Amino acid sequence: MNKITVIGAGSVGATISYTLIVTGIASEVVMVDINEEKAFGEALDIRQGIPFCNPSTVHAGSYADAKGSDIVIITSGIARKAGQSRLDLAQVNVEVLKSVAKEVVKYAPDAMFLIVSNPVDVLTYAFCKTTGIPESRVIGSGTILDTARLRARVSEYYSVNQKNVHAYVLGEHGDSAFVPWSIANISNVPIEDYKKSIVSNDNYPEFDFDEVEEYVRKSGSAVIERKGATYYAVAMSVCHVCKCLLSGIDTTLTVSTMMHGEYGIEDVCLSLLTIVGKEGAHGKILLPLTDIEIAKLHNSAESLKAVIRSVKI
Repeated sequence: MNKITVIGAGSVGATISYTLIVTGIASEVVMVDINEEKAFGEALDIRQGIPFCNPSTVHAGSYADAKGSDIVIITSGIARKAGQSRLDLAQVNVEVLKSVAKEVVKYAPDAMFLIVSNPVDVLTYAFCKTTGIPESRVIGSGTILDTARLRARVSEYYSVNQKNVHAYVLGEHGDSAFVPWSIANISNVPIEDYKKSIVSNDNYPEFDFDEVEEYVRKSGSAVIERKGATYYAVAMSVCHVCKCLLSGIDTTLTVSTMMHGEYGIEDVCLSLLTIVGKEGAHGKILLPLTDIEIAKLHNSAESLKAVIRSVKI
């Protein structure tokens, strides 16, 4: 029995709840929103399709109904608009997070807390600093979606399975994120060498590193401009984190957690390759980054620290 509470029944929260049920990751989903009728309607809509899925239940509730949750997912807050930086949302959504955290932690103090609302790194930091929940049980969705976008774009160049692409986006989930190309590969072949390693009659384009990074950086805005919000891919990525948290074996993911001296960075939450499993986020993998890549990571940390200094936590 896996119980997951989703705070926020907007597009992201509702799609996460739907995906948790359809994939069978959760046997019980509780949806909580300040708009109780919206939460009730979303839960009812999902519940009526459960006969086609694994036996499970989904219902709208209050913070008290989060009691006994294995995972609490926080999606509440003001959504990002087209052209708006995630960091522009900082103060408003910090206040929303603090009010949510104060209530839900009372009823589910032993849960894993997965922060999805933006700016996710700042909010993950705020949650750690204001709740007293052990840091291993506070995880921001971080750059898992950025990493998925990166792998999807790389796979398109060579028509190769996305799972054969091993590449990451590190740092902030935002403008200062970067790709450490020095360790990126396709099936253990460095990306810059992959084309010439292929023995095939197919013609492949020249790999454009700048284009790929720009694609990753602008993907969220590109979706928002066309349909108003992003929620399918983020829901799939968040549900993947939930699956890893409930799994019996660890997985490495680029999620956002508190830094304690890794690469010389302290007191900020950002994404590194992190060990995630039933114990939460309980370790980090220190990748062999180049000096230039480490400098980019420090730049990302400083960008986030500047925002943290500008808000009242």
